[in-house]
Amino acid sequence: MKKDAPRESIAERTRMYIDAHPSVKDCISKDLINYSSLARLIMRELGIANEEAVMIACRRYAVKLGRQDHEGEILHVLRDSRLELKTRIAIITAKNDWTVLHRLEVIFKKLLNEKSIMQIIQGTHAITIISDEKLKNEVVSLVGQENILKVRMGLVEISVRSPERITETSGVYAYLANNLSDGGINVVESVSVFTDTIFIVKEEDMMKAYSILSRCIESAEQMTVGD
Repeated sequence: MKKDAPRESIAERTRMYIDAHPSVKDCISKDLINYSSLARLIMRELGIANEEAVMIACRRYAVKLGRQDHEGEILHVLRDSRLELKTRIAIITAKNDWTVLHRLEVIFKKLLNEKSIMQIIQGTHAITIISDEKLKNEVVSLVGQENILKVRMGLVEISVRSPERITETSGVYAYLANNLSDGGINVVESVSVFTDTIFIVKEEDMMKAYSILSRCIESAEQMTVGD
């Protein structure tokens, strides 16, 4: 018969399971969990037979999580955040090549003079360019059609503009992204730029996505009143 791993190993596997399930972790931090049920679930999914060890690991981790008020910190950031919406956004995906970056330098100089905005995200195999639809043809022409991998139109950019303390607060992006995901919103692209958290969604999802993010901010304002 296969023996269980040492208690330390069971504790570590239990913590890893909880960390991998944000909804469970959130309920534990708020003391909303039936530990017997959770222990049985973890035992079943991880193939552990020692219920006592799992139960102890859950309760010890709960004590640690109880000292960390991540959600409270996130809400304090969001209560002072504001939304900004831009329609008619295009995403151009190009090859990740130094010649492409060199060509983009030309349009960057022009945009600085016109005070227009364009974001560039460089990945391992591709460069993503987020811009106004009116710039799409110019970007494609400068980059070269042979370097274009994909062009998406009819998008909306929703920016969550937060106070500077967001840079020292973990979990804000995940909190917003999880709420969008739970609401059935497919985020086409996202980027974090200093105090701005930007989500790109399809036009048909604009109102629902904006409403979800608005509720996040409104809830934060209500829950932190008097703090």
